[in-house]
Amino acid sequence: MDSPVCPETGAPMVRAHKPMTLRYKGESVTFDMPGWYCEESGESIHTGEDMKTSDRQLNVLKARSEGLLQPHEIKRIRRKLRLTQVDAGNLIGGGPRAFQKYEAGDLLPSRAISSALVLLDSAPEMLQLLQLRQSQASATA
Repeated sequence: MDSPVCPETGAPMVRAHKPMTLRYKGESVTFDMPGWYCEESGESIHTGEDMKTSDRQLNVLKARSEGLLQPHEIKRIRRKLRLTQVDAGNLIGGGPRAFQKYEAGDLLPSRAISSALVLLDSAPEMLQLLQLRQSQASATA
């Protein structure tokens, strides 16, 4: 996007990162929000790519507030289990791209996925049970 002009003042806008605070159920997070900003009016324009930043921050805030695993925790557990993102999605649930989205913060894990990962984190040997069930299901299909 070329440098846009402010819809309020007509002044040129500049590309910058400015602090933004999101609130959810009594919790808040402040982060640097990328976008085009007008120094005169304070107006801003955000592209779809910019909005991913706030969407991801909101998902982290929701996960924290709802007691769900956060992206870095999901990634840590998946790596501890020595699973690829595709294998984790197929074995634990969500599908082949789910863990890519969970770990990027683009998608909140369900309570069931979060709970399964917490259990597997404390008892990683139980992964063998899931793998056995999956191989049995594949053999009968």
